[in-house]
Amino acid sequence: MKIIPLHKNYSKLIAKASKGDRRAQHQLFEMFSPKMLGVCRQYLKNNDLAEEVMLSGFFKMLTHLNDFKNEGSFEGWIRRIMVNESISQLRKDKKLHFVSEAEIDNTTEHSTFIETELEEADIQKMIDSLPDGYKTVFVLYAVEGYKHSEIGELLQISENTSKTQLFKARKMLKNMVKQQNNLSYGTL
Repeated sequence: MKIIPLHKNYSKLIAKASKGDRRAQHQLFEMFSPKMLGVCRQYLKNNDLAEEVMLSGFFKMLTHLNDFKNEGSFEGWIRRIMVNESISQLRKDKKLHFVSEAEIDNTTEHSTFIETELEEADIQKMIDSLPDGYKTVFVLYAVEGYKHSEIGELLQISENTSKTQLFKARKMLKNMVKQQNNLSYGTL
């Protein structure tokens, strides 16, 4: 019986890279840059800016490789750096605006399945069209899997504000999907 490891062990490559081995550093970049660009792109609408933030994140990762203790996923560690760099960029550009509401309607979160034939690019455009506060919370929650308490801490907002942003983002996306479906089927 074969046992398939769930996480790849990059410890030798990391050790070489942390000692300044340029080939090892380049190899890490080549392995992870496509995925990490995707992570940055989730938060930033502009492809060039997302690439710039990704490069900044890799610089930070390479200068802090000794901080990775081989506990947990290396890819997850890099991903967290990219998320933090993306959020820092949004803060720097003053694009994070949150609608603060003390409470959200005591609605339970549930997903509604809407049959659609949207392409990935169409969905990304819809997510990009969300206000930055909504988009950031939506991506952190729905894509990255953060809890509202973690999002609140990361974005320096209350847990209720995080829940409100997600609720409103989902509502806007649902309306966009419905509108797109109506346009596609000519029933607008």
